[in-house]
Amino acid sequence: MNEALIRSLTPGVLGVLVRRGADFAAAEDAVQDALIEAVRGWPADPPRDAKGWLTTVAWRKFLDATRADAARRRREDLVEEEPASGPAASVDDTLQLYFLCAHPSLTPSSAVALTLRAVGGLTTRQIAQAYLVPEATMAQRISRAKRTVSGVRFDQPGDVATVLRVLYLVFNEGYSGDVDLAAEAIRLTRQLVTAIDHPEVAGLLALMLLHHARRATRTAPDGSLVPLAEQDRSRWDTKAIAEGVEILQAALARDRLGEFQAQAAIAALHADAPTAEETDWVQIVEWYDELAGLTDSPVVRLNRAVAVGEADGPRAGLAALAELDASSAGSSSGGYPLPRHAAVAAYLHERDGDLATAARLYAEAAHKAANLAERDYLTRQAARLNTGRPH
Repeated sequence: MNEALIRSLTPGVLGVLVRRGADFAAAEDAVQDALIEAVRGWPADPPRDAKGWLTTVAWRKFLDATRADAARRRREDLVEEEPASGPAASVDDTLQLYFLCAHPSLTPSSAVALTLRAVGGLTTRQIAQAYLVPEATMAQRISRAKRTVSGVRFDQPGDVATVLRVLYLVFNEGYSGDVDLAAEAIRLTRQLVTAIDHPEVAGLLALMLLHHARRATRTAPDGSLVPLAEQDRSRWDTKAIAEGVEILQAALARDRLGEFQAQAAIAALHADAPTAEETDWVQIVEWYDELAGLTDSPVVRLNRAVAVGEADGPRAGLAALAELDASSAGSSSGGYPLPRHAAVAAYLHERDGDLATAARLYAEAAHKAANLAERDYLTRQAARLNTGRPH
């Protein structure tokens, strides 16, 4: 029985799972897993009822995944919302699962995507947003990764760099998205620091702690977004900041700079400023230059443009923004927009006095926003400029 025939049965099986109560994304994953088994087994032993076989196996896959997800969430519920300071008190198998999913047979990007989906609990849409690619592209990447590892033994753990990338993406989604995974990511990174003596592992933990220290002030009681410059710094967690700075200083002293250490240094400079006006933007630009040299990321260069605008004025910031080539600024990987580009341009144009352009760009940024809080904030900024209200 050929693969084309197997796949022709997919829509009907998917419909059965959805009617039974599975959400579409989970049903799609379960059907994909069943198709992998069919492709492997049917040529030698084709079933009498192809659709019935696929439906039974897919439903079993869905139930297994649901149980695994429930178990993972129970583990997360055991973690307090604010992670305890100091070394991790206990170790479970979750971190080991991260290493096993980062299998050497996968490319680093595929390993990260698979781990985020299978262990981190993120949706395909959330992973696509983190990677700046369309959701369909990410779904194909995850499916290919599943097929790659479907017949291999998980006795070769992946490399540390891939696991660090996964942990940071999980932390970011928990910090600003729909799923609260930030404390769990910190807990696992503490375990990794205990197990592996490497400055980048320490740098990641420092970065997480410094960001997490501001968590309580990032949103207002009504859920609206509060920009960094407007946050109540008296409510920042000074204990977490002190721990993050201490870990970072020890890591930097080893003179093996990596991207997480550089990001943590930028976060530490923000945390060290008593007020937004006293932020050392010149030094932040210098750290962004270091970070750009390590990653050559368009997101890093976008954030650098903001820092240049604060250090040297909005015209300089706009010039730095213009250095982003058209493919990075307007689109990335198949037309997926670079997050915050329009918002950064709007902010710099407003500071430069071009309010009409700024209002238009704020509205454009709101349309592209990844979450409701950000969309509402940017919409209010556009409305403020359109009505002539002061900031």
